[in-house]
Amino acid sequence: MRGQKELYDVLEKLEISFEYHEHPPLNTIEDAIVHWKDFNSGRCKNIFFRNHKGNRHYLVILEHLRQLDIHDLEKRLRQGKLTFASDRRLMKYLGVEPGSVSPFGLINDTENHVHLFIDEQLNDFERLAFHPNVNTASLVILKSDFLRFLEFTGNSYEFIKLYD
Repeated sequence: MRGQKELYDVLEKLEISFEYHEHPPLNTIEDAIVHWKDFNSGRCKNIFFRNHKGNRHYLVILEHLRQLDIHDLEKRLRQGKLTFASDRRLMKYLGVEPGSVSPFGLINDTENHVHLFIDEQLNDFERLAFHPNVNTASLVILKSDFLRFLEFTGNSYEFIKLYD
């Protein structure tokens, strides 16, 4: 698995600048709110799902205070019931541990297996904040640079309207 050093190497290769913020482990949104309050960006919550057959995986990215209507998402995907992916699947596809889910983990998805759904509400922000594959830091990058990163990984993605 490619770790943090490889992530920073990719960001450097793509000439993506970022703000680095170190903090204690953030295991809940409540913890994150305390440490993210001064970020001038959209603060992102990332949820990793699998379909009921276990052959498709989805990373859903939404603004940290929003709640996801999983049943609505299931209906629109037509993939059956969605469940949270296991710790083993998190490691296999994203190379991260629970609590550190991040689209930056896509550097480990060499087969472009994971599809991203990005809440269109995040288009309201010029900058976005994500963990750099560990929950003891956050990176703030331009949304345009984030999209360049996604193009680099080759993973498919789409902006969708999520409902609370």
